[in-house]
Amino acid sequence: MGWMSGVGDQLIAWLLEGDPSIRWRVHQDLLGSPAATVAAERARVATQGWGAKLISLQDPDGRWGGGDYSPKWTSTTYTLLQLVWLGLPPRNRAALAGCERLWEWQSRWRAPETCIVSILVRLTVAHGFDAECLDDVVDYLLGQQLNDGGWNCASRGDPDKHSSFHTSILALEALEAYQRAGGRAATEEAQARGREFFLRHQLYKSHRTGQVAIRGSIRFPQLPQWHFDVLRGLEHFADVGADQDERLSDAVAVVRRARRADGRWSTYSGYPGRTWFRMEEPGPSRWNTVRVLRVLDWWGAAG
Repeated sequence: MGWMSGVGDQLIAWLLEGDPSIRWRVHQDLLGSPAATVAAERARVATQGWGAKLISLQDPDGRWGGGDYSPKWTSTTYTLLQLVWLGLPPRNRAALAGCERLWEWQSRWRAPETCIVSILVRLTVAHGFDAECLDDVVDYLLGQQLNDGGWNCASRGDPDKHSSFHTSILALEALEAYQRAGGRAATEEAQARGREFFLRHQLYKSHRTGQVAIRGSIRFPQLPQWHFDVLRGLEHFADVGADQDERLSDAVAVVRRARRADGRWSTYSGYPGRTWFRMEEPGPSRWNTVRVLRVLDWWGAAG
């Protein structure tokens, strides 16, 4: 928490005025509050604010938006992913019903798609759904890793195809969540290779030009959906408690430079498509501010 000593009480107080999904992260990641305090605040995600509103929009059949993967971004897949980001505690009844529908849908797939498989693994683990075929699906995901260490939905069996930043971050998030939950399959080596793929690209740069590989990746929408961005990438390295690697220093500088004059970070427009509701109005973002502060605290501790 050394870096956090420079964060003012006024900023913390402003963050704590936000949604429960923000408050529990402040207590856990910024204040180091007791576990009981964090758990009590996190439990409110299911009954108050954004999380409760999303749960209330569930269809009677257990899905959201009338679909499994589409429409974006109100389908079952993306609503459940949104609830993961908000921090809905595992084993929530509504989330389990949604996961059950997704596994029924998965059983009808003609051919798996790496991106969707990655999201399914993460949702299953994060929401605590008991899926008999989870280990098999993880084995499939491990088998899709490419020679450069990443993943690409468009590889079509070509192991030499260059990996996609989007697919790779989804796969890494899935494998990390699976490992954290005590999954059977060994994923450590695959994760290490995947993170090395990003490090060779300084997280967000083209290996050919050294410039920003994905134009939109230096913006941080509250809900990244399936898209990679710099903050999402840094959050993964923070999640695994990685050591400081200078190849990430430019990416850290990107988020530092985005800080507003008032010491906060901004709200960014989401990706095109219908969403359930606007979470934050344009202007300073509590959501992005707590995310960035957590990353910067990790970066300072890792050094």
